[in-house]
Amino acid sequence: MHAYEKLGLFYMGRRYDTDRQAVTEEPVLYDSADLTTHAVIVGMTGSGKTGLGIGLMEEAAIDRIPVIAVDPKGDLGNLLLNFPDLRPADFEPWIDPAAASRKNQTPAEYAAAQAALWTKGLASWDQDGERIRRIREQVDFGLYTPGSTAGQPLSVLKSFTPPPPELRAEPDLYQDRLQATAGSVLTLLGESGDPSSSASGVLVARILDHAWTAGRALDLPGLFAAIQRPPFDKVGLMPTDDFMPPGARQKLAIKLNNLLAAPGFEAWLKGSPLQADQLLYGPSGKPRLSVLSIAHLDDSERMFFLSLLLAEMIAWMRAQPGTGSLRALLYIDEIFGFMPPSANPPTKRLLLTLLKQARAFGLGVVLSTQNPVDLDYKGLSNAGTWFIGRLQTERDRDRLLDGLSSASGAGPDRKELDDLIPKLGKRVFLLHNVHEPAPVIFNTRWTLSYLAGPLSREQIKRLAPKVVDAPAAGAAPPIAPPPAAAAQAPQENTAPPAIPAGVDQFFLPLSRALADGDALIYRPLLIAAADVGYHSTRYRIDEERRCAVMLEADEGPEPFDFADSGELGAEVESLEAGPVDGAGFQPLPAVMQKKGSYSKANTLFKRWIRTERPLELWKSPTFKLWSKPGESERDFRIRLQTVAAEERDRQCAALRKRYGGKLTTLNNRLLRAEQSIEREAEQARRSKVDSAISVGTAILSVFLGRRRLTATSVSRASSASKNVGRVAKEHADVARAEQTAAAVRTEIQELEQALETEIAGLDSAFDPETEALEPLPLRPKSTDIHVHFVALGWLPYVRQADGTLMPAWT
Repeated sequence: MHAYEKLGLFYMGRRYDTDRQAVTEEPVLYDSADLTTHAVIVGMTGSGKTGLGIGLMEEAAIDRIPVIAVDPKGDLGNLLLNFPDLRPADFEPWIDPAAASRKNQTPAEYAAAQAALWTKGLASWDQDGERIRRIREQVDFGLYTPGSTAGQPLSVLKSFTPPPPELRAEPDLYQDRLQATAGSVLTLLGESGDPSSSASGVLVARILDHAWTAGRALDLPGLFAAIQRPPFDKVGLMPTDDFMPPGARQKLAIKLNNLLAAPGFEAWLKGSPLQADQLLYGPSGKPRLSVLSIAHLDDSERMFFLSLLLAEMIAWMRAQPGTGSLRALLYIDEIFGFMPPSANPPTKRLLLTLLKQARAFGLGVVLSTQNPVDLDYKGLSNAGTWFIGRLQTERDRDRLLDGLSSASGAGPDRKELDDLIPKLGKRVFLLHNVHEPAPVIFNTRWTLSYLAGPLSREQIKRLAPKVVDAPAAGAAPPIAPPPAAAAQAPQENTAPPAIPAGVDQFFLPLSRALADGDALIYRPLLIAAADVGYHSTRYRIDEERRCAVMLEADEGPEPFDFADSGELGAEVESLEAGPVDGAGFQPLPAVMQKKGSYSKANTLFKRWIRTERPLELWKSPTFKLWSKPGESERDFRIRLQTVAAEERDRQCAALRKRYGGKLTTLNNRLLRAEQSIEREAEQARRSKVDSAISVGTAILSVFLGRRRLTATSVSRASSASKNVGRVAKEHADVARAEQTAAAVRTEIQELEQALETEIAGLDSAFDPETEALEPLPLRPKSTDIHVHFVALGWLPYVRQADGTLMPAWT
């Protein structure tokens, strides 16, 4: 395992020595949990911001953290250019032919050169194709183009869906959602002014509020109609016509109509719905890295789209349980215009909400910009990490330092940063993290993705078909089709047939208006409805559900087989007691003319509910957790991923704490050993000098003593001899001290390796995506099944000119 490949830590690059202007071998690792306090990337064009951002998102993907990346420049689509085999043929479709021509190379030759360059570049940063393969295994990739069919279409205009109950319960957040949605619509219509105070903004917000309060989604045609004829009489205390006269409303409606009629606008109506859940996770619950390319949009369209996206992220965030781990990442590549210091576009309030509240829900926000004056620094007081790259002017640097001081309170040492920032070169960044004791300067690592530059429309088309989307979260499951009507109507009566005494009958309401000449025919079926209670103290479940079905009678020995039933498709409360005047009726089957048949059907209905309609739950053997009522297997696996991340982080922290004491003891021993080496080495140096002096003096005394050995010369010779012995001893002491230090270093390395091995083992131990979940059917007790009725039901059909019957009910 590589030294940088550590669970929960992002490999950002290596330390950079500004004095030597050189990259060191020490990896820079960033704790992913620190991103819950958000990050800002600042640097001029050419500083390497895009590479840093792509590297950051690659690390998140390797750690199975889902990412939504907003791409205003078209560069982030490069995240999908991952080539594990590093073959020239993989690179060739994405190279710049003009660049090949400038080098007098064919496209194939240039692609081979790029493949070799990437292979060498990865190796120089201790990476290879296997790491690229790993990123592909950990996440799904998607490339979306809202307002365009070049990539995966993303519809933001099909409907303005009501926010979830969790958000509606928070008045401040609900009002922010209303104003942001209304403001985004006005921006798209070219309306200026504050959406919270302008008449147009207040009217649109009031229309949305009226629909959302009733639990209804509002599409654009519905908004168009409501602007012309508002569904309320007053706005505040003023009559609607006084607040905004019909003529002014008509002008606003015409703007909306012109927008809908504009060429190409239908692209906004196509594709997957704008839902954070679908952008963050695939159909099976696998994390997704979704790039939202908006380079093709104009400024008003970008503001409109980002406002709706941010509002959707807040709604998704509020629906999640709290966590201290990084659950998901929102990356905005160029924040220019979306959070200015002196204006209030609809995106600004939403970004401030995310920066203030997202931490509690594990959502990290990363904002990137090339110009420090683009940012409202007071709003960034919650950003705990700053990646600072090369800045264009001294004024930019001063503005950044002023903002950092403002955003961070006491802030970092301004003089220290002022000295460090001018030393930054290309791909060299200063990392200021409030969770770390001091700033770090590092060189960004080589990206795993091929940096081909902004992708063309044709290139986006080639990448986009790889995306496969699930149905929208929360969408109703498909309803079993109703019994097919006979191609030709059998004998019909103009009056309801006689039914047995004591048998209830109900008529399903019409779902469509009858046209002139339509013949309405009622068809008989058995309908049944019950309230079913599912209760379990062990699983802490207390759930009640309505079961309402319809069933065709069979003339065989078993006339009512509820296994063949379909959902009723209508609220029990909406059933009508009588038919529409003038309707015809098909005859009752013989079995439905007997009162006893309904009593028998009642018994069969309860038995079928008891055995065949359990509350379907899933259980995780690893975590000893079970799904919630109504939670799909996909959503349960997504929830388990957060639980797994929390458990992983907890065990990582426990392991580091357990090993930390031992490592501290060994590091102290190493420090003492190194001090002993220095001390013994110094003593050895002194002894060597003393010995040299003693020997020299003894020799001189012999020559200067005129060949006569005096007592003094003998003494000096003896002293010199002792010093020579002491030198040998001191050298031996140094060698022993070095051996001790080497042994301690080996112990530290072995302990660190043991720690990393245990931590790496956690990665495979917690994998909710592949865990074999156990089905956990919770069957109701007979006493918890309360049947409302088993009755004769009449379904309305319209007879076509050719005699076929078409359903006239939902």
